[in-house]
Formats: sequence, C-alpha cells, structure tokens
Amino acid sequence: MPMPRLSTSARHPSTGPLPGRHRSGLGPTPHRSRRGPGALDAVPGTRGRRSVMTQVHVAGAALAGAALVLTACAGTSPPVAVPRAGTDSAQALPDPGYRVRPPHPSVPDGTVTLAFAGDVHFEAHLAGLLGRPRHALGPVERTLAAADLAMVNLESAITTRGTPEAKELEVPDQRYHFRTSPAALDVLDAAGVDVATMANNHGADFGPVGLRDSLAAIRRGPVPVVGIGRDRRAAFTPYLTSVRGTSVAFLAGDGSMREGSSDVWEAGPRNPGIAAAHADRPRALVTAVRAASRRADVVVVYLHWGEELVGCPTHQQRATAQALAEAGADVVLGSHAHVQLGAGWLGGTYVDYGLGNFVWYHDHQPRSGVLRVRVRDGRVVGDDWAPAVIGTDGLPAPLHGSARARAVADWRRLRSCTGLAAGPPRHEHPQHGSTVHARPPYVASVRPIGPALRHRMRFSHHAGCPVPLSDLRHLRMRYVGFDGRAHLGEMVVHAVHAAPVTRVFGRLYDAGFPIRRMRLVDAYRGDDDRSMAADNTSAYNCRRVAGTDTWSEHAYGAAVDVNPVENPWLHGTVDPPAGRRHAGLDRSGSGPLPAGTIGARGVVVRAFAGIGWGWGGAWSTSQDYQHFSAPRR
Repeated sequence: MPMPRLSTSARHPSTGPLPGRHRSGLGPTPHRSRRGPGALDAVPGTRGRRSVMTQVHVAGAALAGAALVLTACAGTSPPVAVPRAGTDSAQALPDPGYRVRPPHPSVPDGTVTLAFAGDVHFEAHLAGLLGRPRHALGPVERTLAAADLAMVNLESAITTRGTPEAKELEVPDQRYHFRTSPAALDVLDAAGVDVATMANNHGADFGPVGLRDSLAAIRRGPVPVVGIGRDRRAAFTPYLTSVRGTSVAFLAGDGSMREGSSDVWEAGPRNPGIAAAHADRPRALVTAVRAASRRADVVVVYLHWGEELVGCPTHQQRATAQALAEAGADVVLGSHAHVQLGAGWLGGTYVDYGLGNFVWYHDHQPRSGVLRVRVRDGRVVGDDWAPAVIGTDGLPAPLHGSARARAVADWRRLRSCTGLAAGPPRHEHPQHGSTVHARPPYVASVRPIGPALRHRMRFSHHAGCPVPLSDLRHLRMRYVGFDGRAHLGEMVVHAVHAAPVTRVFGRLYDAGFPIRRMRLVDAYRGDDDRSMAADNTSAYNCRRVAGTDTWSEHAYGAAVDVNPVENPWLHGTVDPPAGRRHAGLDRSGSGPLPAGTIGARGVVVRAFAGIGWGWGGAWSTSQDYQHFSAPRR
C-alpha cells in the first residue's frame, strides 16, 4: 500500500572498628545521609529527556485500510540466556534513572498509578502530528500525564527507508505495512508516555534496514521502547524504573499470528528483531518475567495478542496469561484485536485481554480509552477505565457525564467471558494468623563485589570509605513480602558478617515476618532518607552520622535497617515521617504488633541477638527501632 514519504532534515555512632578497619578522609562525603532534625522525605528526581536529534517534515500521502481478521497461532519461542539471580551479570542492566510525577492528592500514600493505552501509529493524516509534538494527541494527554507511569503500543516501524516485508504468511490483500519517523517518539513523550512497546506485527514492517533504523531511533529517542532489540537478549530486556521507592519492570512480546518468515520477526541469539511470544507458554518471555520479578517490585508485560475484532480472549491468551502470572508478572495486558476485551484479576495478577485502538487512522472501531491500575506493596489493588471515542481525526476524545458512565459500564461487562475476577484476592498477612501462602524454601547466596555490582554501588561507595569493596559481600536472600509471598532481595555487608546475616533472615523467612522491600541503597542514589521513606531494608552505605565526622556503622557493613516505616527512628522527631503512625506503639511486651513492626521480644530482635547484634530500640538517648548493628571489636 502507498506510504507517506518522509524526508529527514546518617545517624548511628560507630561502635569501633572491625578487623582491618581504618579511618581516613573524615571530611564530608558526597552521598552522606542527613538523618536528624529537619531531614526531608526526599522524592527521586526527574529523568532527563534527551534532545530531539532529527527534525522531520511530512510531505504527505493518504492511506486507506479495512479491518482484517487474523487467527492466533501457536508456535515455539527458543529459550533466552538470562543471567542467574545472584550473579553480577544479572545486575548489569543500566540504571534508567527516575521519572517521577507528584502523587495525585486523592491517591493514598505508597500507591503508584500505572496507565495503559492500546495501538498507536501515525499513518495517513495522522502523520501531520509529527511536526507539532506538543499537545498533538489533545485532551487525552492529561489522563496519561496524571499517572506515575504510562505505556502504549507503537504499531509501526521507525524508518524512512527499507523495503516492505513480504509477509508471505498473510493473505495478499491483508498485508499492511506501517512506518513513521523518529518524531513519533517525541509525540509520545510530549503526551506523557513513559515507555512504549514495539513487539507487534508491524514493528519490523520494513525489513532489516528499517529495523536498524528503528533501533537507532530508539537509542536517540526520549521514550524507552521494549520488545525489540539487537538480539534476543536485548529484545527481552525490561525497562526498569522506580516511582517513590516502588520499582517497576516493563517487558513486551508479540503473540499475534506471525505474518512472515524473515528473521526480523523473531530476535535470535545473533540477529535483531521482535520479542516473539507465539506459544501458549512463550519460554523466552516467561524466563524474562522470572528474572525481572527478582529485581522489581512490580512486573508489567504488554503483549500483542488475540484475534482481530473478536471480543473474548482466545485459548492462547488465557494460557499465556496464566503462564506469565505463575512466572511472577503483576500486570499482563495488551492489544491487537482493535476492539476492547475484558479485564480483571487472575489470582493476584491483573490481566486486560485487549485495550483496543488508541491513535488510529480510522474510526471503524471507535471505542477507546486509558486503563489505570493502582499498585500498593507490589500488588494491583484497584483499576478504572477512562473511556474515549476515536473521531474522524484518528484521536481519542475523552468521554464525560452520562456517556462516560455508560462506556465504563460496557467495559466492565466485557469481563463476563474472560474468567477473571472483579477484584483482587483478599490477603491477610501470616503475622495475623489468617492466610499463609505456600512458599519455596529459604535460599541465600554470598558473593564478592564484581565489576558490574561495583558500578551499581557508585552511590554507596566512594573514595575515602573506611572499608574497601574487597572486604564487602553481596547477599541475595529470599524474604516474605507483605503479600505473604516469597521475594528475592539483596544487600551488602562486611564479609565477616555475611553468613550470620543470612542466617538471621532465614529465621525471619521461616517465621513469616514480612519485609516491604530489600534493595541496595544505591537504588535511591545512596540517599538514606529516600531509602527509609521507601520502607527499604538495607545495610551498607558509606556515610557519616548526621552532623558529625564519625562514620556510621553502615559505612563498615556492620549494620542493618529493617522496615524503616514500621520501625522509625525517634530522636525528637520521627524518621522517616511516614513512621509517625507507628511511633507510639508499645514494643516492650510480647503482645501482637502490626505486620512488619519489631518488638523487644519478637523474632527479629531474637534472631539478631543470636549472632550477637544489638537493637537500636534499646538505646537510652533515642530509639532506632529499625536498626541492628554488630558489637564493638
């Protein structure tokens, strides 16, 4: 079909040195925590947007197309080599930085809102949007921008070159080819989109040349793109980001019927392409989800799946959703049918089988909208639908009033043929004695600090620290989350404490004691206040006691903070501020306490006492209920 022609023109006193400790460089450190009166509950900074490298002008052309009906097919997807948990290579993905919007005032503390919309391209008259990215998508942009993170499906190659793929597996009169310019990413960025997928049946429409152009545009562009890459590993690499302490991993896969036999439609060990996920249980995608679930609090998988114009999920969609849920996905959704399908909960995983069109060159299937899900403590706790209608201009116009109410009711009714639940399962934490989930056995690993991890620790370790990296060890340990399920966390401690600390957390795991999250403080750029505000359980951080030149015990890898929000530091003020609601608890007896809080006779104090460590909750001048540290040596 004819295409548009585009032309491009600290706080703890040290209790004495460990063997081999030395004190040097007592001046201020660049990543020092400022725990103490006046410390702020910091929020991660905004991810910088890269400048646009190419100005694109549209010469103009027209496209016409009719909706086509495809049938889903099951294929096989070869395994992908993913680094094992506990190896340095598993941590080698680059830190994408942070892009954080202020929380909406009506959203409870600790809640993150994710927004998703369906198929987007810039064909025919929509190509005119590329020359004016700002507000190009109209009022619907406000819905995307109001979320903490937003994602769409870019159903197009990003190229002005290449030859249309043969698509010999598709019937001749239904071989459509879509492409756009790099300015498409600028339009999405301006609209509030944080990540896009190109794992679909049009992402490689213009062959190897177009694929190379797409990858180059993605590298230069302002919006991360998943589901496509220089090889299979890259195509199944997640985009990782964080919002107010909640880490989110985005993955994508193409589960639609394969339209051509060219390698571009399936990234391989040595060839670029799309993240293919055609089987009922797509092995490479399932493996990638398992790996991502070890690193992120929330795992999102966006699929291109289903049968076009069919409003109920296929057997393949249901089987794939189940496989991804079992692998650890928290949100599984997608598009391709060009119509909306139902959404709801599959156990603890939120599934939307079809988002429909979003920005499309015709209004034959006009129902559109934005799905918003609310995440708290790593689980989806709520959803809502912001309906819209695609007009003759191809843009989704938000609905209001009675029209909106009817559209939302219609969307809710789509769930009837999905087998999904209307709400999340009720979980009461094991500490309260109600629901106990079957959990795998406790596991822990202890490893030296390798090159990749050394790079990750650039915020927590720097010149002048009292302990060299060679004396530290990287621990990876299973822990029980507030959802009652097993998660894998990490921390760094001194080598002499590595084995004892893993035993402590083994006792906590066996007791079902919940931990909110367990990440290196580098996830918060070495900022102790931000780590506390995120309720992060952590250990090593080369910093000084606030307001002094004395190294904290954390700078020696000889201290651990557990659930800082539930167990705040009381020193005339409360740190973190979110811990105020727990500040007045009576922790002296053996009576019941809220989940994750530490009492004088509880399992956490007993476990650390078993390796000779003391509890900050027993201090006389202040009480640091989260803090445990080794004795002076």
